[in-house]
Amino acid sequence: MSDIGTRKTDHLTLCAHGDVGFRSLTTLLDDVRLLHDALPELDDADLDLSATVLGKTLRAPILIAAMTGGTDEAARVNRELAAVAEARGYAFGLGSQRAMLVREHTAATFRVRDVAPSVLLFGNLGLVQARSMSVADVRAVAEAVGADALCIHLNPAMELVQPEGDRDFSRGIDTLQALVSSLPIPVIAKETGSGLSSRTGRKLARAGIRHVDVSGAGGTSWVGVETKRAEQVGDDAGKALGDALWDWGIPTAASVMAMKSVGFDTIIATGGVQTGTDVARALALGAHLAGFARPVLKALYDGGASGVHRYFDRIERELRALLMLTGSRTISDLREVPRVIGPTLRLYLEADGVPLR
Repeated sequence: MSDIGTRKTDHLTLCAHGDVGFRSLTTLLDDVRLLHDALPELDDADLDLSATVLGKTLRAPILIAAMTGGTDEAARVNRELAAVAEARGYAFGLGSQRAMLVREHTAATFRVRDVAPSVLLFGNLGLVQARSMSVADVRAVAEAVGADALCIHLNPAMELVQPEGDRDFSRGIDTLQALVSSLPIPVIAKETGSGLSSRTGRKLARAGIRHVDVSGAGGTSWVGVETKRAEQVGDDAGKALGDALWDWGIPTAASVMAMKSVGFDTIIATGGVQTGTDVARALALGAHLAGFARPVLKALYDGGASGVHRYFDRIERELRALLMLTGSRTISDLREVPRVIGPTLRLYLEADGVPLR
């Protein structure tokens, strides 16, 4: 197996079975409380979880977020999870399509349209890789999988720890500007586990970006994943740096509010989202879509597709309950409910210059 294939296999194994969560930093979604409405005046049958994102109506504002691609096992994971997303009316995100650039035959591991013909599908390419490609080649990568939008991921912390990682992160804004102005589908700027600040958000907005995935701190630490890999290959320097940066990043809740303050058209909350309550809190803070990654992978490995469906049944029941208990008939109503912001999240917002509302 090639180096990139080995890396993708390592990523899947570590995310499914390894201890790669943030050590002390949380998403800070638990620092948000929604006010209870004891007289909601609603019938459960009238509650509506649907949401329109990037022109497509989803049954619920849920994304099975980017995880993998490039190996036979990755192909199985992508196809099974994409089929779940299709059946449930969710969005689905592919993992980094970099493998397609290195080994053309791996393109099949990213193709899911035959099992998910109508799903809102996000392609995925690293900013560093996109920088060295023509717009036409980037477009071809997206078209090869039938993507409705293309995530361009930003992951400097992860790359700095990765034994074979990139070290040159220059000319990113120019690359984004070229893609936004030339691609026929929306471009989503996406972090990879370290979150987005309002300063970064303003730079993205100036580059023409209108859609973001915060991928905040508090869930899977991709620095942690690469630290484990560095340890496996005997890279002592990489392991030491990874241990120092394991909890580096901006929590998901703070990232969502920072992006709302900038005014993006679409805000996707990924990074440590695990429950229906997490979804409700993220939506109330300004997100339009909430993404799940590692918990879904674990559910798939533990119980197959039926295990994933059971997991999301619980998520939707909890989200419906939160709609009722906040007097919200729709997801749009939920995004307007009063909320209480706790002290730690307030400190992040103050440091980032983000208003509480």
